Parts: sequence; C-alpha cells; structure tokens
Amino acid sequence: MSMRTLPLVFINLGGEMLYILDQRLHTHSTSQDKSEKAAGVWSENDRKRVMNDIVGTMFSKAFMDELLKPQLLYSHRTMKVVLTRLAHVSIMKLNTVSMEKLYDLMLMAFKYQVFLCPRPKDLLLISYNHIDTIREFVKDTPAVANKVDETHRKIIEIYSSMTAGEFQLLRQTLLTFLQDTHVRVSIFLKNKIQNPNGRFALSISGPVPHGMDLPGVIRIFDSKGREMRQSRFPTGGSYNRPIKDASFGLHGDRVIKLGVNMYSVNLGGESSKIPTKTADTSPNLLAKEELNLLACLMGAVEIENVSGSGTGFQINLLALAQEDDEGGASGGAEELFEVINIQALQDEISATQLSQIASLFVEQEETPHNVNNRGDDLLAMMDDLGPL
Repeated sequence: MSMRTLPLVFINLGGEMLYILDQRLHTHSTSQDKSEKAAGVWSENDRKRVMNDIVGTMFSKAFMDELLKPQLLYSHRTMKVVLTRLAHVSIMKLNTVSMEKLYDLMLMAFKYQVFLCPRPKDLLLISYNHIDTIREFVKDTPAVANKVDETHRKIIEIYSSMTAGEFQLLRQTLLTFLQDTHVRVSIFLKNKIQNPNGRFALSISGPVPHGMDLPGVIRIFDSKGREMRQSRFPTGGSYNRPIKDASFGLHGDRVIKLGVNMYSVNLGGESSKIPTKTADTSPNLLAKEELNLLACLMGAVEIENVSGSGTGFQINLLALAQEDDEGGASGGAEELFEVINIQALQDEISATQLSQIASLFVEQEETPHNVNNRGDDLLAMMDDLGPL
C-alpha cells in the first residue's frame, strides 16, 4: 500500500465537493439581497464566501503539512468525517442525508477519473486539474489563492521524484479504496458512461499515453535486439497518439480533461443539473431462483405469471426501492421487470417441521439469562470515554 495516496484522495474528493457546492450555489444565487437567504436564495457574495472559507481551510499550511506526511490512507468513514467538517467551516450547513449523497457523488466522479487515467503518473494531472479549478474559484482573494499555490508547489516537489513503480502502487491503492462502490449517478447514466448496475462502461478507443506506441502491432526481435519482422492484429478499438505531452508544472496545459469541473457547462441549464443517486433497478439474473428457494422454504410452490386464487397465501416480491433526489418519480421503472408471483400452498410436513423449530426458539427465549450483556457494558464504557 502506498503511503502517498492520502493527499491526492483528499484534494480530488475535496475538489469534486467544491464543484458540486459551487454549481448548487450558482443555481440559487438569483439575488444580491442577503435578506432573502432565509428563503433559500444565496447571493454571489455568499457563494464567494463559502468558496473562500472552505478552500482557505482545505489548503491551510498546518493542515497540509500534516496531510502530506507519509501515512496510510483513511477509511471511507474517516474521510467522510473530514470532508463533512471541511464543508461546515463555512456559513453553509449540510444535514447528514445531504452529506451522504454528496460523498457518494464525489466518490463516483473520482472513481471514473481513476478508471480512465491513461497511465499511473497521470493521476497527478487529475489532481492538478482539480487544483487549477479551485484556484479559479478563489482568484479574487489573493491570500487564499496563495495557499493553493503553496500547496501545489509542495505536491510537485514530493511527487515529481516518484518512480513509475511507486505511481503504479499508488494507483493500486486507489483502486482498492474505490472498489465495491457502484452508486448510480444520473449524469453518468444519461451520458451512457455508467451501466444500470452502477459499473462504468469503459471505452476501448481513444488516445494512448504520451510516448507509447499504438496497439495492434507485434514485433519480433533477434537475440541481438534487432527487429526481424512485424505482424498486425485487430485491436477492436480506434486509437490515436496525443498531440503533445501534458504539463506537470504549476501552470500549463494538462491535456487530459479528467478532473475538470463537469458541472460548469451551461450553468443553470439542463446539462448542468447536479447528478443524483438513483436506485439500482437492474434485473437480477438470479432473482427467479432466489424466489423459488424462498418459496420452497415456506412449503410446496407453484410459480405463475399472473396472480391466482387458491388456498394458502401469495407473495409478490419486487424490490424497486426508488430514490429521486429531485423530488420526482422515475416513471417507467416498473416496465423493466416481469413480476413473478409465488403461490405457496400449505405443506403439512414442512409446516410441522417449521413449528418444531419455532418452538425451540420460544423455549430458549423463556429460559432466564443470568449472564450480563457485556456488549452493553462496553458501549456504556465508550460513552463514558467520550470522543477520541
């Protein structure tokens, strides 16, 4: 595990958080009258103040000096706490639900950028794109902008000496941190870069890393290293070389667009709406087998396509937990599924066996317990200790 991963994770997630907050505050900055803020209207001065407060704290010298020390990567829980406190240093406050959703959006955006990163070293370019945009947010406040520049210089100093192997280890650490995170995001689904199951649809075409050869050629060399012959094979994609190499300095053309503000296009328009988490409505290929198993545990089963009438009871299992951050319905979701109705008829043998098992639990519950619950004692002890 790389000991240099934490600063890049913090800067990239913090940058994505600032992108979303800036877009949201732009949407609501329809008046310069601060008296209307109570009604949910934020002025342009309020937006700048929020940006300055968060960026100033995020890039403060003492905080960054501690963050840039070699250390293990934080857990998601700890990272979420740090970013929550960072967001709350300003006049803006977020409730727990909003912060949970915000963190998921930040995480999925960063995961997509890491997945598309052409080479491990280009992770720096993603971070520099975030820093460049953050610097633009606070350009009217020289004191805060200087903090951003100072942090950028330290990052260049630390990471410019890393080898290709160290960058590969850093990338592997990031992928471990981001694995098993498959939150569905509306803007990704709309642009067809995320599948209905929450996994990204990665393209097999595009530019190759700078200095690399285009795939599709096999070269044969002799024992002296001289090329003997070539053969070609279909790659299945369309590749091209980048026009120029990216700048890894304090300023310059980063070439790649990963890490730029994807919410800044047409602010206030349809294409700039904050992406929202959506419920996973992708069909489960094992759903029918799982329902059959559930019905077998209940008794004899008959599966029908339409609801039937008969003795016993019927179960209609359909998990469509919809969540719409915009307050609207997700119309047409039910059409994605074919409802499977299960009619479980009473089975005398199975019912008897289940009754015997249930009676054992009842007897156990009626047995007095003389042993204290040590778990409650430990929780009480932790409450007495207070926050660490």
